[in-house]
Amino acid sequence: MLTEMTKLQKIIFHISRWVSSLILLATLYFKLSGAEESVFIFSTLGMEPWGRYLSAGVELFAAVFLILPSFVWLGALISLNVIAGAVISHLIFLGVEVMGDRGLLFFLACVVLFSSVYLTYMERNKIPFVKQYLG
Repeated sequence: MLTEMTKLQKIIFHISRWVSSLILLATLYFKLSGAEESVFIFSTLGMEPWGRYLSAGVELFAAVFLILPSFVWLGALISLNVIAGAVISHLIFLGVEVMGDRGLLFFLACVVLFSSVYLTYMERNKIPFVKQYLG
């Protein structure tokens, strides 16, 4: 799919990959170190500490796959699922602002969500179970 894109589309594609991957990797530190915000979030959701560790592990896989050109589709699908859960958790349980962050965590989650949707769409022909139906 990458060869069929215009130069602008390729730039947006790569920016989306790297920004999403960097956001996912940056949040790992806070989840794995037990930062106050992460503990608060997962305690509020009733998933502390196992949910925090599981989320960090899944996000690590997503970030690595987003970096690897052959597996962008897989990283996008994984990040789309995990970050959709994060956005829904913010909207239903946590609120946009968490512990005075002025909505930063929610904003970052939305950036990853939109990037993941875009990357999944752009890589749709590489997804094995979708590829068989697209021909």
